[in-house]
Formats: sequence, C-alpha cells, structure tokens
Amino acid sequence: MKFRNFKMRPAWPVTAGLLVILLAACGQAATPEGPRSLAVMTHDSFAVSEEVVAQFEQENNAKVTFLKSGDAGTALNKAILSKGNPLADVFYGVDNTFLSRALEEGVFEPYDSPLLANVPAEFTLDPTNQALPVDYGDVCLNYDKVYLRERSLAPPAGLEDLLKPEYRSLLVVENPATSSPGLAFLLATIARYGDPGYLEYWQGLVDNEVLVVNDWELAYYNEFSHSGGTRPIVVSYSSSPAFEVLFAETPLDAPPTAAVSGAGSCFRQVEFAGILKGTQNRALAEKWIDFMLSPAFQQDMPLQMAVFPVNTDAVLDPNFAQYVTPPVEPAALDPQEIAARRDAWLQSWNETVLR
Repeated sequence: MKFRNFKMRPAWPVTAGLLVILLAACGQAATPEGPRSLAVMTHDSFAVSEEVVAQFEQENNAKVTFLKSGDAGTALNKAILSKGNPLADVFYGVDNTFLSRALEEGVFEPYDSPLLANVPAEFTLDPTNQALPVDYGDVCLNYDKVYLRERSLAPPAGLEDLLKPEYRSLLVVENPATSSPGLAFLLATIARYGDPGYLEYWQGLVDNEVLVVNDWELAYYNEFSHSGGTRPIVVSYSSSPAFEVLFAETPLDAPPTAAVSGAGSCFRQVEFAGILKGTQNRALAEKWIDFMLSPAFQQDMPLQMAVFPVNTDAVLDPNFAQYVTPPVEPAALDPQEIAARRDAWLQSWNETVLR
C-alpha cells in the first residue's frame, strides 16, 4: 500500500502524552501510603519515652495517639460506655482490682500474643487473653527516714505497727473510692485481716488519727513530711524511694525515704492492656500489644511509670533496681472476689472511716 498522498504526523506528541500518563501513574503507585493511625486509651499516669513510640511508628508506618482518660476506674467506665463503638483501638491501664469488671462488660477482643510466652503465669490472670499483663507494681507504706531518725522512732515493720500510740497522727492514706493506691492499700488490709476484721483495723487507724485524702499526689506531695507536710508515713509504692534518688534536683547517694516491705504489708497491682472490641485497626492493634510486651517497651517503663516489666527478657535498669526493696509476700486477692465485693467493702469502709 502506498501513502504518496498522505503525510503522516510525527509520532512524538502522542508518545509524549502517553509517557506523561504512564509517569503519573507510576508516580502514584510509588508514593508511599500515609501512616496508619492508632489510638491508645490510657489512665492519666501513663508515660512512655518519645523515642520508644517513634520506634514503633517507624517499624509499622503508623502514628500513635494516646487518649488519657482519668484514673484507671474512670478510664474503664469510658471504655464500657463506648463499648462496640470504641473511642480508641487499644486500652491500657486496667489493673487486677478492676479486671473482672472489664471482662464481664466484654470491652476487649481476645488476642493470644506470641510475647506471652515470656510472661510468667502468675501475671496472666485472664485465661481468655482479652486482657494481657503489661507491668506490675507494689503499693506499700513509705516513710521519711530523716523524720523518724530525728525523733528516735523505729520505722513501722508492718500494718500492725500503725496502731501503736507512737505512730499517732503520723499516717496519711488515700481514699480507696477515689484513688488506685488507696484501694490497693484497703485490699491489703482485707487480705491481712479478712472481713469484717479489716473494719476493726481501720477503726484502730481512725482512733490513731489517720489522715485520709483524695489522691496520691495530695498525699505524697502535700501531706508527706519529706515533701514539706507533717505526716512521715504515706501509702505509695515500693519504687518511690528509687525515684527520689533518680529524679532528685541535688544528687543523692541514698534514698531519703524507704518502703515497708514486710509480709502482707504491700498489695501487688498488675496492669493490663487489651484490644477494644469494635476497633477498625485490629492488625495494627495487635502489633501495639506485641510492642508493649517487647523488651524495648518493657525496659522503658520503670523510669517512666515506676512499674516493673512482666517480660522475663526485659533488663531492669540497674540505677532503678538498686534502690528498690522487693516486698516479702505481697498481699493478693482473687479478681473475682474483688469484683463481687468491692462496692460493699468500700461502703463499709466509708461508714467506718468517714462517717
């Protein structure tokens, strides 16, 4: 076929146009997806290093947002009220004093994290793995060493000593209805004296002029003598003396405070995390749970939240460990019993102590 009378148009405009389209398509395909969003609901005391969060975000192309929602009980209430249409993807901070309530309300989706293989069975209180253990801590009496030494007072060895006349007006505790450590201390007395024996014990504390305040911050930073108050004995944590050294404005060689670690005088709190039912980010939520149980996160917690890792592969910071005295036989109660009787215990406590 001859094309003598047909002048062909140059091919380059068409080729160039196709090339532009192809390049644009390739450019779109090559553009990385934006980071996925993950929301983690926590209590107000939650803290984690920025670099640790950044590690997770980089490894998973994600952006993590933390939704602080009050104390542990208040945060759990919010999770329950939003059940099925959760405010976040993951919840962290429910402890063994509220665990049964969380499970009964069905706010979590089960997840059998492979990292649980490195967690001792004593911490896995939920066999369904809806709530996975992340850390633990011990609520203990703390005392001001200088105050007691200057007055030639021996430190209390256990709960019974607080009833002695030499400790009159020296103790400050938190209200168990409004404070997590306050509730833990109440449970320690129930584990030690039973019901109704714990009420007799608390009546003895009242007779010895115990001071009750609403929260830990007020007790420790306002009423505790080491912070300028008048009470040299306070309900706090076994790790509090370590923090007094590590975060002192003036370097210290030893803690100015100490924890009472006698048998039954402390109550062990275990904190859990779970994937909230109804999340649209299940896969990423699983990744976050695994990360919380990994050594990277576990080793960061002690210096952030004064709690201990549950993963046996996590290495405890030596600067933290050397100032912590592990309690001897910390008190414990079955979470089911706590759930069934907590409200009645609190009501009876209120009638005895705050009447």
